[in-house]
Amino acid sequence: MDMCVTCGSQEGLCKVFEMIVNPGDNILVNEPIYSGTIHALARKYDFLIIEDDPYYFMQFNKPWAPTFLSMDVDGRVIRADSFSKVLSSGLRIGFITGPKPLIERIVLHTEVSTMHNSTFTQLLVSQLLHQWGEEGFLAHVERVTDFYRKQRDALLAAADKWLSGLAEWHVPTAGMFLWVKIKGLHDVRTLIEEKAFKKEIFMLPGYNFYLDSSAPCPYFRASFSLASPEQMDMAFQGLAQFIKESL
Repeated sequence: MDMCVTCGSQEGLCKVFEMIVNPGDNILVNEPIYSGTIHALARKYDFLIIEDDPYYFMQFNKPWAPTFLSMDVDGRVIRADSFSKVLSSGLRIGFITGPKPLIERIVLHTEVSTMHNSTFTQLLVSQLLHQWGEEGFLAHVERVTDFYRKQRDALLAAADKWLSGLAEWHVPTAGMFLWVKIKGLHDVRTLIEEKAFKKEIFMLPGYNFYLDSSAPCPYFRASFSLASPEQMDMAFQGLAQFIKESL
């Protein structure tokens, strides 16, 4: 195994795609599924797994879900991680881990494209991790996770209060976002981009994550990273009113 420092997990993914994936290659994007199943298929049919997991250190339940990399015994997993979510988003630093021959190719590509991310940022994170050690880093992760768990619970409380019967959602087990599907509404475009936006209620329409962004979508994504519980409550109260008007 080898490692390459990147400007966050997104750049790591870009480098992997640019260096390893060729035009015409078959790409499988899995829906949530037991990771052991995918890994078994990869071994059976001899394909690589590209694992993007920037929220790994922000899991709310223990034990943490196993990674594909932890199962890898024959060098077929390339994994992208990020420090941006648990240290500071402004640092823009992450890393990719994988088989040495593949990582070497990605390093060569980086050297003739972005060169490397900020030396100062790398030094800052390196010194911090050396000072903390593994125990200190995991203690910090626990504090960050506890903060986001409370934020998640506050947003879920607001959703239960105002959106019950109007929308449906799954309780997030990691990260900083809640995905919501509005019942009976074919597309949220007007609701989110016009009505909610004018009232300074900012959500992200789900079609932004579609290959065809013009396609209708009943989903939106709400962030619980910065808003206070009071702001969450007010936002979903207003959104509930707009949903009722749109149905």
